[in-house]
Amino acid sequence: MKNDGKAKKICLAYSGGLDTSIIMPWLKENYDNPEIIAVCTNVGQEEDWEAVERKAYASGATKYFLVDCRDEFVADYLYPMARAGAIYEGQYLLGTSIARPMQARKQVEIALAEGCDALAHGCTGKGNDQVRFELTYKALAPQLKVIAPWRVWDINSREQAIAYAEEHKLDLGEISRENIYSRDWNVWHMSHEGGRLEDPWNAPDDSMFRLTKSPQEAPDKATDVIIDFESGIPVGINGDKMKPMALLEELNSLAAENGIGRVDIVETRMVGMKSRGVYETPGGTLLYKALRDLEMFTINYDALSLKNKLAQYYSDLVYSGKWFTTARTALEAFMVETTKFTSGSVRLSLYKGNATVIGRKSPYALYLEDLASFGESSYDHSDAEGFITLYGLATGVTAMVQNRLKDDSGQAVDMKAIAGSYHDK
Repeated sequence: MKNDGKAKKICLAYSGGLDTSIIMPWLKENYDNPEIIAVCTNVGQEEDWEAVERKAYASGATKYFLVDCRDEFVADYLYPMARAGAIYEGQYLLGTSIARPMQARKQVEIALAEGCDALAHGCTGKGNDQVRFELTYKALAPQLKVIAPWRVWDINSREQAIAYAEEHKLDLGEISRENIYSRDWNVWHMSHEGGRLEDPWNAPDDSMFRLTKSPQEAPDKATDVIIDFESGIPVGINGDKMKPMALLEELNSLAAENGIGRVDIVETRMVGMKSRGVYETPGGTLLYKALRDLEMFTINYDALSLKNKLAQYYSDLVYSGKWFTTARTALEAFMVETTKFTSGSVRLSLYKGNATVIGRKSPYALYLEDLASFGESSYDHSDAEGFITLYGLATGVTAMVQNRLKDDSGQAVDMKAIAGSYHDK
C-alpha cells in the first residue's frame, strides 16, 4: 500500500494503546492534518474509559466514540462460536480473532455515519489482525480507503514506537521498555505476546497473568458448577437463568479462581510464520468442556462426526477474519440445525487448573439406560451376529480375495467360490 496523502476524514479503530495512539500524530503529519474520528469498542476489557477518551483527544482525535457492545459480542459472536466448537489448531479458543470482525463493523458503521473517506487501524504487517479488519472493511464498505501505517512507516518495533510516542509527548500509561508485553483483552480472554515470550523455551512469569490464579494457588477443595444449555447456547448456572454477559462473567470468576483457562501455544499465523502466545480463557474453557460433552449425549454419530469436521473449518474462517462471508453464514445454519436438541445441563468439577465433567442430563439424551446397561435389558445379543457379518463384509471379502491370489498366483480367481466360502462362514 502506498501513501498518497489523500484523506480528509479518517476513522481510526482506537484502543488507547501504544500503536493506535502514535498513529494519530503520524496521520496528521502524513495526510495534511485530516480530521480523525477515533472509535473505541468496549468488548469487556476493564479500562479507565475517561482516561482513554482524554488520551484520544490528546493524541489528536477530532471526535471520539466509545461503543459498548459487550452484550452483542457475547450473544451474537462468542456463544455461536462456542456452539460450533471452533478451536484453532486444537488449542486456541479464538478470543482475539472473534472480536475483530465486530470491532471493525462498529468502526465502519460510524465511519459511514460521519462521512469519512478512509478507515485506519493499528495492526502490524506481521500479524493476523490486519487481515481480520480489512476483510470486514471489504465486506461492509469496500469503497472506503484503507490506511495501515505499520505497513508504510519507518517504525519497525515496539521500542521504536515507544520512542516515537515519547518524542511526541504522548501518554504511555503502563507501557515501557521494561513492561513490553503486547496484550489483547476482552470478556472472553486475555492474550500475552512479545517480551521474554519471544523465546519459546522461556516459561511465562506468573506475574504476567492478569485474569487467572495459578493452579498452585487455587483452592484445595473442588468447586462444582452446573451449566444449563438450550439448543447449544448457555442460558443458566446451577438452575438459575442468566443473561449472556452475566453468565460468562460468572463462569470467568469461577474458572479464574480455580486456576483454569491458561494455555501456552505456538500457532501458525496467516502470513505463514509461527508465533508464540499465552492465553487466559477461563469461562470459555468451561463452556467448551461442557458443550462437547452435552453434544455427545444428544447428537447422533453421523451428525456429530460431520459437525466436528466442520468445526475445524469454522475455526479457520474465524481465525482468518472471514466472519462476514457466505461460508461462515452457511456453516452457522448447519450448527443451528445440528444442535437443535442440544439442551440440558452439565455438571463440572473445578480443581487446580482442571475442569472435569462429572454428570449430565437432557430431555433429548440419546443414551438409553435400558439398552446400555450391563444388567438385564431389552437388547437382544444375538442381533450382533448379523450386524457383524454385514459390517465386516468388505473386510472379509478383501482378505479372502488377496489370500487366494497369493496362494494361486497366475490363476484366475473364482469369485463365486469365494462368495460361497464367505457365506458358509
